[in-house]
Formats: sequence, structure tokens, C-alpha cells
Amino acid sequence: MSDGTDNDNNSPEPVIVRLDETARNEAQSILYHAYRGEPTFQYLFDHRKPGYDQRVRATVRELIDLYFEHNHDAVGVMVDNSLVAVAFIGEPEVRMNLTEQLSWRIRMVLTTGFASTRRYMDYHEQIRNLLPQPQAHQLPLMGVNPKYQNRGYGRMLLKAIERVCADNPRGSGIVLDTGNSRYLPFYESEGFRSLGQVRLGDFEDHVLFRETAAVNEAKASEPG
Repeated sequence: MSDGTDNDNNSPEPVIVRLDETARNEAQSILYHAYRGEPTFQYLFDHRKPGYDQRVRATVRELIDLYFEHNHDAVGVMVDNSLVAVAFIGEPEVRMNLTEQLSWRIRMVLTTGFASTRRYMDYHEQIRNLLPQPQAHQLPLMGVNPKYQNRGYGRMLLKAIERVCADNPRGSGIVLDTGNSRYLPFYESEGFRSLGQVRLGDFEDHVLFRETAAVNEAKASEPG
């Protein structure tokens, strides 16, 4: 996952927006550039073999289509009429089981190959096994355009995600994962803690969790 930290005072004022299918192409471009250099995607889609970029593009495209198809929330950050950061939010009541998405699996096999599809599904299943109870919102796709990193847009995006998730109190919090250890301090500074790791080749993908403000407020109001 990619993130931003400090904002530039000379930058245009950023705006949080809800995304619909008209943002599909911009979201796909942002997520492709955010993920193609990440260790998790490089392992899952074997960056050493020809066609890696096409496999990443296809995976991002198919996942975006799947989440729009299931009407999941998506939010973004707009700067000067350009979309610079996006996040797709998996609802807690609809724990996306990719093994049950037959049409998605067929499209993935046709565009990324059987081996990559199998690796991705195994990785997804291991993450599902680490999810907390009660169920949490998940962030399967989140990224900041690399050209706009280190400007605070990652933190802004997370705040927007929390506001969306707070509207659904049935979720226990927010789950995300990253195979890039250099992002861990950023997520820890935002209150995420580890649920465990998923072994991918010679490195680990970290699965992280944070309760939403609504959950914390509910706990604070409990008697005793």
C-alpha cells in the first residue's frame, strides 16, 4: 500500500470525494502505479516472468470491477480536479470470498494465468483467516499516486475511510495489509496494530487492524 505524509502549503486544496464507475480508469491507473512495485504484487504475479505489468493491470481492473459490481464504497482525494488517491472499502457484512466468485476467477485466469490467480486466492484466504470477529471493514485496494506522495494525502484518505466506516456501526474496525515494511511506521502512527503475518516467499505480508472511532465511543459509553 502506498501512502502520503506531509502536506505542501503551496499545493491546491484537496477534496474528499465518493467514487462511482466514472472514476474507474483514473482509479485503475493510480492503483496500478501504487502496486506494481510492491513486494506482495511482485511475488503474487511473478515480476521475473514476461508480462508482469499486464498481469498487475488486469488484476487491478478485475478487482475494481468486482467491488463496483457489489456496490462497495470507494473514496478518493481530488487535487486541482485530478484524482490523486483512492480506496475501496469492503463492507463487513459482505466478506468477499473470491473462491465463490466464479466469473471473476475465470476472467483472472484468462488475463493473469492460472498460477497467479491461484497465488492471489491463497493469499486472500490467509488474510481472511486472520480477520477479527466481529467482522471488520477491509481495504483491499488503496493507494496514492506516486507523484503525490509525502503530501499528507494518505492520512487524509484514511480519515475519510474512517468516516465512511463509522456510518456502518456493525463493523468492528478497519483491516488492511502491506508487504512493504517501510509503511508500517505510518500505519502504526495511525493506530493500526498487527493481526499477524502471511508468508509470501522470502518475506511477510503484514495484516493490520484499527478500531473505528464509532467503536471506541461505544466502548467508552458502556457501563462499568
